[in-house]
Amino acid sequence: MANNYDHKTLSAIWAKASAVAGYDMNKFRKDICGAWIAWQDYGNRNSDNGWEVDHIFPDSKGGNDMLSNLRPLHWQNNARKSDGALVCPVYARG
Repeated sequence: MANNYDHKTLSAIWAKASAVAGYDMNKFRKDICGAWIAWQDYGNRNSDNGWEVDHIFPDSKGGNDMLSNLRPLHWQNNARKSDGALVCPVYARG
């Protein structure tokens, strides 16, 4: 689900995703699982490329909103993680 991050913070989080040669890194990247995400689909759970901001160390376990604790994650990977360990149900093979 989309939080109210300002554009500067959201851009810094987006920059943590992996750029892929041959693709516009301002539009498409891959998350830590290798799943494709699209800048324009931030917070969109109806998109195949939707993504959300993940707290690496969850709020419920004492995590914070510092940039070092945030990363972009495909929405399905983030939903599966919840407050537990990261598993990667969505990834790309290319």
